[in-house]
Amino acid sequence: MARTFTSKPGKTAKFYRSNPEAAAKHSKDETARNDTPKKKKYRADLQRRRRALKIDGKGKSTGDISHPSMKVESTKKNRARGGAQRK
Repeated sequence: MARTFTSKPGKTAKFYRSNPEAAAKHSKDETARNDTPKKKKYRADLQRRRRALKIDGKGKSTGDISHPSMKVESTKKNRARGGAQRK
């Protein structure tokens, strides 16, 4: 299935859309970074925790996960904890 693009991209998305060489380099760099044993172990650990919480592969929104406690919480609480406004 093809990826759908947003009609209002942010600065980074705009940059990569208008600079295909930079986008290719970024993709290559990210592929290499995500292929490291450390990242693979990190993703496997998150997957294990999601399975334990029984929220893996449900095909629906499950709210947000609080890190590092890995508790399911509402999106509102997760966003209220900081974001751009946190000092």
